[in-house]
Amino acid sequence: MFAAKPTSRFVYLTVTLLLLLSFFVSITAYETSDGNGDGEDEFEGIEELIALDEEEESQQNQGSHVKSTEAEVIVKAQRIVLELNSDNTKRIIDGYEYVLVLGYAPWCPRSAELMPQFAEAATSLKELGSPLLMSKLDAERHPKTASSLGISGFPTLLLFTNGTSQPYTGGFSSEEIVIWVRKKTGVPVIRINSVTEAEEFLKKHHMFAIGLFKKFVGREYEEFVKAATSHNEIQFVEVNDIEVAKVLFPNIKPNNLFLGLVKSEMERYTTYEGTFEMDQILDFLDYNKFPLVTILTELNSIKVYSSPVKFQVFVFAKADAFKNLLKLLQDVARKFVSKIMIVYVDITEDNLAKPFLTLFGLEDSEDTIVTAFDNKISSKYLLESDPTPSKIEEFCLGLLQGTLSPHFRSQAIPDNKEESVQIVVGKTFDNLVLSGDKNVLLEVYSPWCIDCETTSKQMKKLAKHFKGLDNLIFARIDASANEHPKLKVDDYPTLLFYKADDKSNPIKLSTKSSSKDLAAFINKNIGVQDQVSKDEL
Repeated sequence: MFAAKPTSRFVYLTVTLLLLLSFFVSITAYETSDGNGDGEDEFEGIEELIALDEEEESQQNQGSHVKSTEAEVIVKAQRIVLELNSDNTKRIIDGYEYVLVLGYAPWCPRSAELMPQFAEAATSLKELGSPLLMSKLDAERHPKTASSLGISGFPTLLLFTNGTSQPYTGGFSSEEIVIWVRKKTGVPVIRINSVTEAEEFLKKHHMFAIGLFKKFVGREYEEFVKAATSHNEIQFVEVNDIEVAKVLFPNIKPNNLFLGLVKSEMERYTTYEGTFEMDQILDFLDYNKFPLVTILTELNSIKVYSSPVKFQVFVFAKADAFKNLLKLLQDVARKFVSKIMIVYVDITEDNLAKPFLTLFGLEDSEDTIVTAFDNKISSKYLLESDPTPSKIEEFCLGLLQGTLSPHFRSQAIPDNKEESVQIVVGKTFDNLVLSGDKNVLLEVYSPWCIDCETTSKQMKKLAKHFKGLDNLIFARIDASANEHPKLKVDDYPTLLFYKADDKSNPIKLSTKSSSKDLAAFINKNIGVQDQVSKDEL
């Protein structure tokens, strides 16, 4: 066999790209010639296209069985996914029992990431004989139609059942979309009756829950089905033959009642040891469904953030560094299964990494960083030593045992020698504000605060006015870059007066007060009247 010529590769790449682009373009074959018809011609057109697709598929099955390429998947999806518009949306939704609508915007990165998964799901559902009609709506091109459906963000997935919508609550891989749709359209559990069926099932599913029952009746079985119906992400399968079960879960022990979770990673098999109660089954799945190390993406971010595993360790690194770390991280994660979630974030992906790194003041870092969050008490932690496997394991253990010290952001310690208004940062808050024996008037500000500039000018005037007074400090702190557990401020600017003899109860002053009013307050609270400079305020 000869290698393809460069020109052939270029042509193939070009064709593939064109096919990808065409998925975003309206499929004109589905659109009526005008918006005034009754919709009958449109429905006939859809059925004709589906019939053509079935005929072509039948012809291909009679020939060689070659695995479909990504381009072929998209071509099929073009025939299966209907492009909605302002004319046909209502007719389509009212005319079919089940319609899944994807509302998207061409410029939206998440929409672009979801499109290929949606296309692949459309093809899989078609092959499974699903009664669902898959459709998509360019919400930017048809804003009124999108609004009438309740589409405001992108991407949005809605399932219409006999014209009534419900929001999509599943995952965003093609397999997860298929699982969710099948559950909502009447197939919460797949029954597998033979070894051959089990082997075919394994080829298509990466994660699933398996239930082994002597008979498909009884309280335990009913709880299993209730859990299957309720859980939107994981496919449930049921068997009553131990030999069939062993194909799906090789380590299964002969038993009349069994539940296990199968995943596509090293820790592939997890046995459920609780009682057959729906809530307990759902908890088991939610605590064990993630891989040892989860790679954060735009599509799975919501699922990660909403995980019931409240201890989460985030590792930020470049892709090459992560490859070297992966096995070591998996070894660490194995010791904290279902207790701590370890998440990898590509540090070069600004949309994913920067929101987290900003919380630590490390948004410009390019080195490997390990952080942690206790979402039960909204605390964050930073591994300040080199991220070796032993240090990461020690860090995880401290997180679990509650022995880590919370991390608070702080800028570098400034030189305040020439400053009339002292600059306070997170690291100096204790010494300059809380621990000293002087009164402190503190301005809490943020760089983006419009009104802060006026207050800052007032502070400088007051500092000049009270210059030479030994028991009074004027200070300011940038709350967007510095944190302290005893500084809880939500509004900017904020003025806080810390009396020398009562630092634990600062007095909040109105930022609308005049300089003279503030000076009068200071004089009253520090016990001096005429020992200050007579500079005009």
